[in-house]
Amino acid sequence: MPDASSQLEEPVSDRWIAPTTTVVTGANGWLGRALVHRLLADPDRAHLRLLAHSTADAAALQTFVGERSGVDIIIGDISRADTSRRLLFQVGADADVLHTAGIIHPKSVRQFTEVNTNGTRHLTEAALDAGVRRLVHVSSNSPFGTNPDHSDTFRPDEPFNPYLGYGKSKMLAEIAVTEAAAAGLDTAIVRPPWFYGPFQPPRQTTFFRMVRAGKFPVIGKGDQRRSMVYVENLVDGVLAAELTPAAKGKGYWIADSRAYTVTEIVETVGRALVDEGLSVKPPSTRLPVLAARIAETGDRMLQAVGVYQQQLHVLGEMGHTIACDISRSTAELGYQPRFELYDGMRRSIRWCLENGLEL
Repeated sequence: MPDASSQLEEPVSDRWIAPTTTVVTGANGWLGRALVHRLLADPDRAHLRLLAHSTADAAALQTFVGERSGVDIIIGDISRADTSRRLLFQVGADADVLHTAGIIHPKSVRQFTEVNTNGTRHLTEAALDAGVRRLVHVSSNSPFGTNPDHSDTFRPDEPFNPYLGYGKSKMLAEIAVTEAAAAGLDTAIVRPPWFYGPFQPPRQTTFFRMVRAGKFPVIGKGDQRRSMVYVENLVDGVLAAELTPAAKGKGYWIADSRAYTVTEIVETVGRALVDEGLSVKPPSTRLPVLAARIAETGDRMLQAVGVYQQQLHVLGEMGHTIACDISRSTAELGYQPRFELYDGMRRSIRWCLENGLEL
């Protein structure tokens, strides 16, 4: 492995070879599954160590892995310090950690801190002790909040401005990663916005059903801009951040090449559904901007007393623009999004249909 001084002189296009051991947290989650799927197909990934939250998750993950050799599944709660220590026990210096575990829609607000913040801190401490080659932390747009207007785009280096409980917990997680980097851990941070694609959870299937029925709520003119990322593009970005020496200590937006307006998203998803043989009703649900503001106010009030309500949160956030600039990722990681919204959504819909999900 190159030392720190040599990394500064290397072209940004240089890549490390895959490590002997690749550790993935949140391996049974949406991004985790997509990432594991890619790693399983890579013959250079000799040994995978995967963290599953429960015995049920572990069983599902074992079925997903199948007969592939060299895979260890560890069961544990990322919010507990002993889980990270067990996960990284004796992995050595030829190991990378891909940290995808997190919670977005919890049962209570305190879970944001327990899982996203404390879990990340425990993992970085264990990674420091284990002496791993690199830890890639999957963050979010939420530590940076929402854009102040529809024309604004988050820059590569954006100041923290967390959006509610999730944003604060992911901000504190990024701070934990930065503190570990200052103590000697080689780290990189990946920041995806709204992502979509295979292995999606039920809420994404609901999104498709609402678009089909013409009932997905468009706020105002629908001119809010949203950066999105197809999950395969996101996996490309995570692996590029893992294997690019020059990524050390930096954060990267990973998204499709441009942001889309909400109106364009709904229209494009509708077209993709039709092209996959499904009927779609014209969009009919438009809400005034005030409705999103009221939902956001209610969300803030509930979260202030520890209560999380998913539908209220999503409606409030839909009134905002969340757009980011991927130029640093392209220049330094060589990241090039392979799928734009239409192609990505068609692949997503096809995956749902092939897996018997009702749309």
